[in-house]
Amino acid sequence: MYCDNLKLKKIPIIPPGIQYLYLQNNMIEGIDDDTFQNVTDLKWLILDHNHLSNANIKKKAFSKLKELQRLYISFNNLTELVGPLPKTMTDLYATNNKISKITPNILEGLENLTVVHLQHNALKGDSISGAFKGLKSLLYLDLSYNELTKLPIGLPPSISFLYFDNNKISNIPDEYFQGFKALQYLRVSHNDLKDSGVPGNAFNISTLIELDLSFNSLEKIPAVNEGLENLYLHVNKIQSELMFIIPVNTSRQRFKGILDIDVISLSPNTTI
Repeated sequence: MYCDNLKLKKIPIIPPGIQYLYLQNNMIEGIDDDTFQNVTDLKWLILDHNHLSNANIKKKAFSKLKELQRLYISFNNLTELVGPLPKTMTDLYATNNKISKITPNILEGLENLTVVHLQHNALKGDSISGAFKGLKSLLYLDLSYNELTKLPIGLPPSISFLYFDNNKISNIPDEYFQGFKALQYLRVSHNDLKDSGVPGNAFNISTLIELDLSFNSLEKIPAVNEGLENLYLHVNKIQSELMFIIPVNTSRQRFKGILDIDVISLSPNTTI
């Protein structure tokens, strides 16, 4: 059911049987406890581009949606992540809000949650540490464009796609990424990483396919696993000798894990 671009200030009465409800691009400010009482079979709920705030979303607003799988609530005025949400949830999109914290246990029990988009918010490391604990099916987490100065603790080991682009992260705790058993795509571009803040084996991850460390302040290529396929290091401070194509007879030990990479992007970097 499409109710988008109607300048609605309140969610109208929805007839029973609706499974996909599109309410984006309106002026909706709140959700009451009984708003969705007639649409308990709802699977997708799209609320992007409205005027929703936490103060006007009742605590049990989503409690009757026993079949909900996807919630899109981006481009609103949220300062906290909404919830509690149905345990059937698989995808959560809450980008481009003003979210600065995630209330502890708000995501508890969402064992089917696979994808979480939280980019373009105001999250800090301490405000989300432990918030994703127990999400055993989580594969995709995007925390780009936030205010993280350090990496959050308590992320599920199931994650395969992990994005921290455009934050203020300056160091990587020792063995931090080794706890992820299926990590394939990792992005930490546009941060404040320096060699002194990166332990020797920080990115030596056997499952990793793609690593993006561009737009930082690294002076050396970090150690990576030989299975890595794509490595992005452009706009760092890596010395000029590494900006040329590595010759065939170059010592494999010196560039261990680099020679078999399909894509390695280094330039432009600082030259000497």
